[in-house]
Amino acid sequence: MAARLQQLRSKAVQASGFVCKHGGAYYKELLEKNKHHIVQPPTIEKCQELSKQLFYTRLASIPGRYESFWKELDGVKNIWRNRKDLKVEDAGIAALFGLELYAWFCVGEIAGRGFTFTGYYV
Repeated sequence: MAARLQQLRSKAVQASGFVCKHGGAYYKELLEKNKHHIVQPPTIEKCQELSKQLFYTRLASIPGRYESFWKELDGVKNIWRNRKDLKVEDAGIAALFGLELYAWFCVGEIAGRGFTFTGYYV
């Protein structure tokens, strides 16, 4: 365990050295490349105004999202009603999608526990 901690510490030192060496140049390049997105002058008041605009714009988009959700749900209900006409390919895609969701759930649980496997004795 101590050897692993020392290895992790040395990797962190290498990463921080790389960031110190190349971070400034990357920052300047990123700002230059995206300067058309930067609002001048960059004041606190302007930042607060933009954050309020973002918040209320997202709030205003909720009815559209709500409508889209119900349209999608109606589509799923329609597919379920006509499941006799369902092709094997469509059923396979749905099964793969369900499997992927389950896998992401499992990976999320494992990541939430700090990448430890509990209940398994290896």
